Amino acid sequence: MSLPSGLAVPCAGETLHLLPQRALWWPAQRSLFIADLHLGKAAAYRALGQPVPSGTTKANLGRLSDLLREYDPHTLVFLGDFLHAAEARTASVLGELSAWRAAFRSVRCVLVRGNHDRRAGDPPTELGVEVVEEPWHIGPFAACHHPQAQAGRVVLAGHVHPTVMLRGRGREHLRLPCFALDAHQLLLPAFGEFTGGWTLSQTPGTDLFAVATEGVWRLPSLSPQR
Repeated sequence: MSLPSGLAVPCAGETLHLLPQRALWWPAQRSLFIADLHLGKAAAYRALGQPVPSGTTKANLGRLSDLLREYDPHTLVFLGDFLHAAEARTASVLGELSAWRAAFRSVRCVLVRGNHDRRAGDPPTELGVEVVEEPWHIGPFAACHHPQAQAGRVVLAGHVHPTVMLRGRGREHLRLPCFALDAHQLLLPAFGEFTGGWTLSQTPGTDLFAVATEGVWRLPSLSPQR
């Protein structure tokens, strides 16, 4: 059964697909991007004595596996925060990771280091994940973790876990993950579960794309003030 399709948007002279699985697909280069996986976050919290549920690592890797089977990428780029913390390096988390990587050994994996990666440490070398510093240039894009400006390139970044608040006439509201795109940068929502988010406000010149299970849609844009 095929996964829900994404929304195609023009960016830096290329066509990118914003996926409801909170990932970015660049078909011309068969490259898949995800941000803020935060593997082992629940395990790290349990190590601190917090009563949080287990199973998030398996669920996150299961969702990622579905994407890899659906799109068959040549390259998978992690835009930072692969592991959540040093406490996430449990036997269970590392075992799940090893099994996942064995199933997709042919996929080139590149991690652009984020702030959590510096504390958690790089992935185990046997996983075969290339680790690079930001910005990592790939075509007309600069793959980063932190939002920033890069002259002559459109930045692909995460870090802030962007979300958007939708409000109804009856004072009801719903917060959803989102992509945020302007002339210089595309922010990706957090891929990992149990990550929280930062609510963005609409501003002129920035397009917000809300993400739900069944699809991605562009929110009405604000006109620049004159």
